[in-house]
Amino acid sequence: MAKVTKTDDNYFMKEAIFEAKKSLAEDGIPIGAVLVKDNEIIGRGHNKLIQNSSAILHGELDAIENANKDARLSGEDYRKSTLYTTLSPCPMCSGAVILYNIPKVVIGENKTLFGAESLLKSNDVEVISLNNLECREILENYIKENPKAWEEELEKVASNTTTK
Repeated sequence: MAKVTKTDDNYFMKEAIFEAKKSLAEDGIPIGAVLVKDNEIIGRGHNKLIQNSSAILHGELDAIENANKDARLSGEDYRKSTLYTTLSPCPMCSGAVILYNIPKVVIGENKTLFGAESLLKSNDVEVISLNNLECREILENYIKENPKAWEEELEKVASNTTTK
């Protein structure tokens, strides 16, 4: 069995999955993210659309926001960061990645929902999809158990994303 190090994408994806499970425990949509700089997590977040009755608090935005809680990040901090997210980022979250010049996004899975990966790539963001089965199963189970809530969220972004 190979040793997992803190430089391993799978290590940080497990942390994003932990965040997704936090959202699920709060009766929210199980999508989580972590922002990593120099192999350390500097921001954690999870989807809070339902919990906070928010239109914009996606997991990626929550992680970026939480990275600024203790001390405001510099532009250089963002340029040295990687965003790990359990699901392919939507156009809004992709826009935040581009705005803050985050150079790399690692996606847990993009089969359940394919977001704005082409937008990221066209702005020179490195995009890696891990095709992580646990990420996919968590979201698929949520969709199966909460089809109405999922459909309501998809309706809001239907023209910009593709379900698989």
